[in-house]
Amino acid sequence: MGLLKNIIKPELRFKYKLVFRISLMVSLCIMILAFKFFPHIEKGDIVLDGPQELFTVEDIQQTIHENLPPPPPPKPNIIIAAPTDEVLEDVDISSTEIDLSDEISAPPPPKKDNIIIEEEPTFFVAVEEMPTPIGGIALIQSKIKYPEIARRAGLEGTVYILAYLNEEGIVVKTEIAKGIGGGCDEEAEKAVKDTRFTPGKQRGKPVKVKVMIPVKFQLKDVS
Repeated sequence: MGLLKNIIKPELRFKYKLVFRISLMVSLCIMILAFKFFPHIEKGDIVLDGPQELFTVEDIQQTIHENLPPPPPPKPNIIIAAPTDEVLEDVDISSTEIDLSDEISAPPPPKKDNIIIEEEPTFFVAVEEMPTPIGGIALIQSKIKYPEIARRAGLEGTVYILAYLNEEGIVVKTEIAKGIGGGCDEEAEKAVKDTRFTPGKQRGKPVKVKVMIPVKFQLKDVS
């Protein structure tokens, strides 16, 4: 039986479209016969019975506020002219047109009274008799205190200080021309400032001179 069912089911599936078409044709034939033998169908009257509601319209009386005071009237804009005894004089306005033909002179230069211009002193670079440190370079080297930072870092080298000397051989200003850092530049500048020089001379006369002073920093080996 199970084998017979399995054989019949595929055949029904293949004939599904044919069965659908036959059933559709049968239903159409039944509809045509029904309209042919029963052409008149009486329609019944539809009665809608519903309760009717009555609406009563009431008049709404407007409320009247009897005890409220009327609003104040607006204040009129009144302009009061202040009396004055002064009489305004007529003012003549001169013409503001510019005549391009008129020659306009330049304003006078400002007065230079009481203006003192200080000239910077001139320092010679090379003279007949160059200044030298009293006690020599060795005296400057003896004033040097090796900075602790440079000592720990093992920093060595030469610092060049530009010294400005007056007619008496006194250092009035210094500049660091070349440094090595580590506090050595400041130490060399301080030692040069504390040193007295022989005055520089030009044609036998003391003059202002600027000289370059080398200061060496060298660590000594401790054996």
